[in-house]
Amino acid sequence: MSITTKAKEKIFEKFGADAKDSGSAYSQIALFTTKINLLTKHLKNNKKDYGTQRSLQLMVGKRRKLLDYLKNKNIIKYREIVKELGLRR
Repeated sequence: MSITTKAKEKIFEKFGADAKDSGSAYSQIALFTTKINLLTKHLKNNKKDYGTQRSLQLMVGKRRKLLDYLKNKNIIKYREIVKELGLRR
């Protein structure tokens, strides 16, 4: 259910400056989106897993805050990442 190190490096390489760029808002949003998708699949099979449901809600909130920050900072990059990740915004 967790993301492997190789998968994280691919995400950071695609959305960040390099494979070790884990701190930029772009790479964090992409990582949260990947985790959210995994947790959503898990919750479809395990409807009563309330701990995971809470974690999912917290993660969506963190991604929302990062997206708002990016929207205020650089609207062009914001639109690019929303389109690339397929987020409904």
